[in-house]
Amino acid sequence: MNIIFLGPPGAGKGTQAQRICAALNIPQISTGDILRRAMKEQTPTGLKAKSFIDAGQLVPDDVIIDIVKERLAQDDCQKGYILDGFPRTVPQAEALEGIATIDAVIELDVADQVLIDRLSGRRVCLKCGATYHVNHLNGETKCAACGEELVQRNDDKAETVLNRLTVYHAQTAPLVDFYQKKGLLKVVDGAQDMETIFQSIMDILKG
Repeated sequence: MNIIFLGPPGAGKGTQAQRICAALNIPQISTGDILRRAMKEQTPTGLKAKSFIDAGQLVPDDVIIDIVKERLAQDDCQKGYILDGFPRTVPQAEALEGIATIDAVIELDVADQVLIDRLSGRRVCLKCGATYHVNHLNGETKCAACGEELVQRNDDKAETVLNRLTVYHAQTAPLVDFYQKKGLLKVVDGAQDMETIFQSIMDILKG
């Protein structure tokens, strides 16, 4: 089964994608990951992408599509996959139709204010990678796992989160309409607890 995950930053796409992939024994494909791998392995497409990044430019859609196409042709994708973070725009979605058949599009729907509270309250340990939320720290400022100081990443600051959400609504939200018209879109309430969201997604995929 070939699945696309949609949703704003902080909606929990990555977490749910990992669980669904484990349950279905299919790979999770993040464009960021495959872009980095293609550049590291110095594939022709990877080198082309690197030339844009080195020049401080966004990697064009045609190069991204070629990298996705290369990845989807690999053996572990033959039973299905989850695309996480791609497509980001309607033109990318239209191009994807030329190289893949999508069976379901899952949108994790979460209100902006919930996301701002969720992300701006996040604190991370730079040493071991543990993640916490200020609501559950009771004023504690050190990592429970290794004792290092917890920090707020720049990406998680309220003004940055708001900017990321603005970009998401402008560029990616039109995909919701695109896939709705094709009858592929299934919406899941992403404000629920993780287990309920996981079961909701599994029910949709089994249905």
